[in-house]
Amino acid sequence: MPVHYETLLNFPIPEIRQNLRWQDTALYALSLGVGQDPMDAAGLRYVTEGTGMLALPTMPVVLGYPGFWLADPATGVDAVKLVAGEQFVELHAPLPTEGEIIGRSRVTGLVDRGAGKGALLYTERDILDAGSGRLLATVGGTTFLRGDGGFGGPDGPIRRLPAEPDSPPTITLDLPTRPEMALLYRLNGDHNPLHSDPALAARAGFPRPILHGLGTFGVVGRALLGRVCDGDSGKFGRMECRFSAPVFPGETIRTEIWPNETGAAFRARVVERDVTVISHGSFTRKTLAAT
Repeated sequence: MPVHYETLLNFPIPEIRQNLRWQDTALYALSLGVGQDPMDAAGLRYVTEGTGMLALPTMPVVLGYPGFWLADPATGVDAVKLVAGEQFVELHAPLPTEGEIIGRSRVTGLVDRGAGKGALLYTERDILDAGSGRLLATVGGTTFLRGDGGFGGPDGPIRRLPAEPDSPPTITLDLPTRPEMALLYRLNGDHNPLHSDPALAARAGFPRPILHGLGTFGVVGRALLGRVCDGDSGKFGRMECRFSAPVFPGETIRTEIWPNETGAAFRARVVERDVTVISHGSFTRKTLAAT
């Protein structure tokens, strides 16, 4: 059935309670390439259990995740043709490496771009500590529903991201992805077969399975953590960007950074194909209060 505006706008996405283990925290970091250098002491903090263990600041994107709910036929969405459009993560408190987490997701907007032009779905999710009720982070983004335009919904408002700098970047950092990265990243909970099934990827118009957009997001987040926050996750505030093109696992992601007074502008390219994969990036640096 086609998309129905009111149904999708008010779709009852289930609240998720997640028992976060240190192994989950380590898996997220490993799925983004952390640990490739076994002598990197800074990286080992994200993959090794103990009192000094840290969670990567982009990890809220996989916490309290409600699953691939857009594949539910009741949404009316052509799930094979959807792709991640934009993403943000904002930290409100230091992230735990284990404990019970609550994820509360909601649809915040739906824009009909017209028949043959797709639709834009805006969603947000609050991540809370189950014991204290403390808000840890908010994540959200835009999903491009490529096969679902023309259902008679409103044509706005459309959210706008900051313009990109027109000067050469001040900082660049190349980080490799591995051929099996999408298969490893999906163990964080996103089982969309677009990232694992060659036949389905071909039906969606791709020559082979692509890396999750949030996988690309996390790799770029690593670059911002290292180059803008000096490796201090307590300085990581808000990261927002647009997904411009997919990454194929095994390619190298080059993050280009323009530092400014509040953080940085950024974008990312695939080195091998010289293709922009993340654009209109905006990063805000902050210092989080100690627990």
